[in-house]
Amino acid sequence: MKAGGLRVAVVGHVEWVQFARVAHVPGAGELVHAREPFEEPAGGGAVAAVQLARLAGRSRLVTALGEDEQGRHSLERLDELGVEVRWAAREARTRRAVTLVDDAGERTITTLGERLEPRGEDELSWRELEGTQALYFTAGDERALRAARRASAIVVASPRARHALGHGVRLDALVASADDEVELAALDRAEGEAEVVVLTEGERGGRYRRRDGTSGRYEPARVRGERVDAYGCGDSFAAGLTYGLGAGLELEAALALGARCGATCLTGAGPYGRQLRGEEL
Repeated sequence: MKAGGLRVAVVGHVEWVQFARVAHVPGAGELVHAREPFEEPAGGGAVAAVQLARLAGRSRLVTALGEDEQGRHSLERLDELGVEVRWAAREARTRRAVTLVDDAGERTITTLGERLEPRGEDELSWRELEGTQALYFTAGDERALRAARRASAIVVASPRARHALGHGVRLDALVASADDEVELAALDRAEGEAEVVVLTEGERGGRYRRRDGTSGRYEPARVRGERVDAYGCGDSFAAGLTYGLGAGLELEAALALGARCGATCLTGAGPYGRQLRGEEL
């Protein structure tokens, strides 16, 4: 497929994340030494927005941030990564997180503070999203999701956008981790709104079921390089699926693109160390 040219966007959340590597995640009462620390704006909304930008050349992110140092740094860094941010200010601090990546490449995340979400009532120039061809929704309220649905031809959502789901807004796809109990529980109220529900299984690939009752599996993409860091693989997958559907690919081809994005992310440090780019398609 030819990359670029799509108008792509994300409505969702940002977290300021401190990353570090450890030999293993410490048990209760254990002391371990962390190495190679670094910080990035991340969370599902930011990761997906950067992956979409790397496929399309540029993306837009609608979010909410605290008026604090982490919020300012997030805006600066996301702009460097090709993301145009529209944000609503909140009195609360920008949510932070600590992510430990062990020697097997698996990540363990601890979040600190309230997740800040965009709301339909925010003065965020929702009309600027009109004409979007593919949009991924990770956080927000019902009014924000309805604004996204009106603006975009394709809308893919995460079940973690729990406040927005279950109100009858049609989704082109709903993407959840088959290994995440929180996301699976949230599917109950939202899966009837989706044309297709995708359940990811990491390096095992995943499965899907359509509204008409048909179902199937998709294969994992080949990991081309060393397994480094699993952080961001799931949201990179969702962004690739969103991009593929927006580009007019059939579901199976869009899932294959998503799997390739997830596998590529696995080979870089942090969410942005290695993501699939449009010129690689």
